[in-house]
Amino acid sequence: MPTPDATHDTDAADASDVAHQQPRQLIDLRSDTVTRPGPAMRRAMAEAELGDDVFGDDPTVNALQERIAALLGFEAALFVPSGTQSNLCALLTHCGRGDEYIAGQFAHTYLWEGGGAAVLGGIQPQPLPHRADGTLDPALIAAAVKPDDPHFARTRLLCLENTTGGRAVPVDYLKAATGVARDHGLATHLDGARLFNAAVADGGDPYERARLIAEPFDSVSVCFSKGLGAPIGSALVGSRDFVARARRWRKVLGGGMRQAGVPAAAALHALDHHVTRLADDHAHAALFAEGIKDVAGLTVEPARTNMVFAAPAPGLGTEEVCDRLARRGLLCAGYPGQLRFVFHLDVSRADAERAVDIVHEAFQDAAAH
Repeated sequence: MPTPDATHDTDAADASDVAHQQPRQLIDLRSDTVTRPGPAMRRAMAEAELGDDVFGDDPTVNALQERIAALLGFEAALFVPSGTQSNLCALLTHCGRGDEYIAGQFAHTYLWEGGGAAVLGGIQPQPLPHRADGTLDPALIAAAVKPDDPHFARTRLLCLENTTGGRAVPVDYLKAATGVARDHGLATHLDGARLFNAAVADGGDPYERARLIAEPFDSVSVCFSKGLGAPIGSALVGSRDFVARARRWRKVLGGGMRQAGVPAAAALHALDHHVTRLADDHAHAALFAEGIKDVAGLTVEPARTNMVFAAPAPGLGTEEVCDRLARRGLLCAGYPGQLRFVFHLDVSRADAERAVDIVHEAFQDAAAH
């Protein structure tokens, strides 16, 4: 089992280097995609051995693909520019035109990827409601599978997500849900964009936990440019045959990159140095959630791994709240009736504490007006 060959202190120093590249007064919690590579990651990128990955001869890409496939217990992997493309390659490989995939109604594959499976693949989504913990009811999964009848799309695939809305999904549930899928002849895919956040939240060795999370699935997508802090890239893992077919779809989608060892080196660096430190992001999110839970005019949910969700009181629009926070140096994501704060390696404990103060100041100002 691959293990990190750098200490937690090295991770912290690298994160500190990155944080110093941006104004100290700005705390950006819009997403964990806003991180920037620190000096150590930049050195790895600059020194990467390169080739043409479309021909399959970039040694750094090949090393990354072998590493992530072995780490998650699969035969092969495919490096792609984005998590959206990784998921879409999976959907196009598992399904054909007129087929259907089952997913949650708030799943990234269904809601946040531009309808790519339907637009480009003629694949129909069948969204299901989420339970309070973010999971899908296995009984509803079974009921959603269509009969073998020309009136219906052919149900081919179950797509799950971990984390989902920042929640780590238990391995026992993943086994149960994929078991239902197999009983009905479906393939299974995991959108593991934040797979390592889920693994860290599970406790124990995060590399071993990541493998256990991935084990029940036929394919898994994992992102390097979120909590792991690389500037670009995701991987799709599966069997050799599956990945060979997915490689063809990557070409069709314009995802073939040439000297892709540059971003692949960043991803390898992230796997070595930025996995165990995800626990810091989770701790900072918990500190922040605890610090703002008593703010008048704000209903705060407990931290979910590296994310905190909060709802402003009626009469306080999320856009107005986001503006008030931004003027004080705190950026967050605003959705109808909800704020999302995402912690990442560019955010220190001191930043989290300052973010608590900013939220208090902003809502005190709102109350005064």
